[in-house]
Amino acid sequence: MKSIESDLIARRKRLRFRAWHRGTKEGDLIIGHFVDQNLDMLDHDQCAWFEALLEEQEQEVLEWITGKTPLPEKYRTTLMAQMMQLDHLPRDGSDG
Repeated sequence: MKSIESDLIARRKRLRFRAWHRGTKEGDLIIGHFVDQNLDMLDHDQCAWFEALLEEQEQEVLEWITGKTPLPEKYRTTLMAQMMQLDHLPRDGSDG
């Protein structure tokens, strides 16, 4: 039987992969860097939130993050507010 902790570790690994394989370089960088910096603190509920976010169309997600279009109520969370600050992105032009 899988433990809750091992399930969480597996979910986090899947999230990291999915965050870096969205389809566009911009999406990968914005979401991937954020997940890299915050992954170890995500609990099961936050993983579920990210899993739902990653099911959304990438272009819509990027427009929400950059404030181009209004953010749906279900994504108005502390995690999204942190991601929208974009301060998790590298400033030296590197990809990671």
